[in-house]
Amino acid sequence: MRFETLSLLGTWRVGTDRAEDPRGWFARTYDEALFRAHGLPTNWPQHNASWSHRRGTLRGLHGVKQGYREDKLIRCVRGRVWDVLVDLRPGSSTYLEWRGVELSAENGVALYAPTGVFHGFQTLEDDCEVFYLMSEPYVPEAAVGIAWDDPKLAISWPLGDPILSERDRVNPRL
Repeated sequence: MRFETLSLLGTWRVGTDRAEDPRGWFARTYDEALFRAHGLPTNWPQHNASWSHRRGTLRGLHGVKQGYREDKLIRCVRGRVWDVLVDLRPGSSTYLEWRGVELSAENGVALYAPTGVFHGFQTLEDDCEVFYLMSEPYVPEAAVGIAWDDPKLAISWPLGDPILSERDRVNPRL
């Protein structure tokens, strides 16, 4: 496994090393000792998956209210997505900055987002599945969102006219 820090404080790109042979490939996607050595969570009590059937679907930007925890390890296991992390931690040296990374079943890359870094993604092709490891069980009253198109963030989404849920359509601006 390869751990690379991203430019947002406390975020990581986690790559896999694939062993290939005529049958296909094998890769380790999680190693408790390596995560601990990099100061990352090792307890993931909740695992989530989302599936989007259409290219251009945008989910996010999602996070939790202050006082709650929700670290995420995000991986695309089918298709390709443009995954975006936004630092909304007051006092962070990268506050209000965002980074986008393509995640795909082919590249096997995962992103680690600590609490306070909001997350969203846009599907780049039809039939995409994203798998999340969560550091805490979901708490509905803690869940919050911000507008995907907030001009204060000026996120460069790859596809125009996204397909949105009603919740994401009405998320407030900063």
